[in-house]
Amino acid sequence: MLVLVTLICITYWVYRWRNPRCNGKLPPGSMGFPLLGETLQFFSRNTTNDIAPFLKERMKRYGPVFKTSIVGQPVIVLTDPDLNHFVFLQEGQLFQSWYPDTFTKILGRQNVGSLHGFMFKYLKNMVLSLFGPESLKKMLPEVERTACRRLQRWSIQETVELKEATAAMIFDLTAKKLISYDQDNAPQNLRENFVAFIKGLLSFPLDIPGTAYHKCLQGRKNAMKLLKNLLNERRAMPGKSRSDFFDFVLEELQKEGTILTEEIALDLMFLLLFASFETTSMALTLAVKFLSDDPSVLKKLCEEHEKILRNRENTDSGLTWKEYKSMTYTFQFINETVRLANIAPVIFRKAIREIHFKGYTIPAGWAIMVCPSAVHLNPAKYKDPLTFNPSRWEGVEINGATKNFMAFGGGMRFCVGADFAKVQMAVFLHCLVTKYRWEPIKGGNILRTPGLQLPDGFHIWLMEKTGMKVIARDSKGMEKKKTQVYHSAQQKATGISLTQHHHK
Repeated sequence: MLVLVTLICITYWVYRWRNPRCNGKLPPGSMGFPLLGETLQFFSRNTTNDIAPFLKERMKRYGPVFKTSIVGQPVIVLTDPDLNHFVFLQEGQLFQSWYPDTFTKILGRQNVGSLHGFMFKYLKNMVLSLFGPESLKKMLPEVERTACRRLQRWSIQETVELKEATAAMIFDLTAKKLISYDQDNAPQNLRENFVAFIKGLLSFPLDIPGTAYHKCLQGRKNAMKLLKNLLNERRAMPGKSRSDFFDFVLEELQKEGTILTEEIALDLMFLLLFASFETTSMALTLAVKFLSDDPSVLKKLCEEHEKILRNRENTDSGLTWKEYKSMTYTFQFINETVRLANIAPVIFRKAIREIHFKGYTIPAGWAIMVCPSAVHLNPAKYKDPLTFNPSRWEGVEINGATKNFMAFGGGMRFCVGADFAKVQMAVFLHCLVTKYRWEPIKGGNILRTPGLQLPDGFHIWLMEKTGMKVIARDSKGMEKKKTQVYHSAQQKATGISLTQHHHK
């Protein structure tokens, strides 16, 4: 009798799991196995730029809206542009930002993505004080100097792994602006902890020593410890101002009646450091890869940036904000890069109350998964969506998210660092194509799990260019002996194929 009752209970539980109750009609789909759901399928590997098989198969079977379960949470998956846009527009009314518990554990319980209402707006305004347009105008010369210095340093190396190199460049710049962090004089390497954190961010959430997820949690723990120590050191020297974001945070923490807590401040700092360098460095690496693969695009980009130099009275002067804003084709190129990259594979929200839309019911408390990749690779909107074609953006003005472009999110949670990312990408590309040529050496293969990775990196040989001559220098600045048949995309773009002879 006990066995029978147990079997009946288990059967009923499984039935209820696979057939959730709803005051209406749930979208079609499968809830998968009890507790596990379809988590394994969601984290399956994909080595193309196309829509992930998890989404593609279910879109074909169920349509643009379907239900599933991931890491124990019932989820409504949206690949419909209208529905996605509706979710962003109804932020705070019908939907709110949400992450699975496994993500929240990684990003912090008080991270800005998990906060709502007045607190979210308060933190957003704090961040805009650092990454807003006026601040970026002042920051432009430093961004250019940083890019030029790094490129010159890389040009004396035999090879450069571009993803790692650009990540280090952007992290050092951002950490300096946020917390006056100087890697060369720091007792511990802050970025190493973020590298461990990133590798497990979108991995299967198994917290066992040796797994990527466990290393991710340890990386966060170590990084938060370092940030807390820096905050305490800053408090111990109240009279020493560094005019960075940490100073601004400390002022807010010391105000009477402030709503900012130390936990929220540290989680904010952690998220800003992570978001500012990981996504931008990945986009930059893919941008260079796309240029290497398409000489015609490279030629157009070179022409735009060489024109900027020709129009200057002083060719050695730095970039101006007016010149930056004139980079029409560069912005088209950036749009196309982030469209095809789909660095943020999914965006989560949660239904605040029961919602009826297009004949379906979304129960209150259910998670919503917005899928930018399904929108960005929609053949009904983008002709040949897997083809890299910056010219498709010609005449298209994008100042935020649209129904068909959400690389930086949308609605009131549109990425506050989007303009900062574009500045860094545009300035880096300007310095790169006007002063250097490069040749891919190895790597460049992508892996999505579902987050985007480059498991083999992207290794290039970078060369300084002076007129038609390519110079390779050693660590002392002297020209190397090198005979190199130069068949890179840069020469193909200009129709040149030379055997380079370099002598001391």
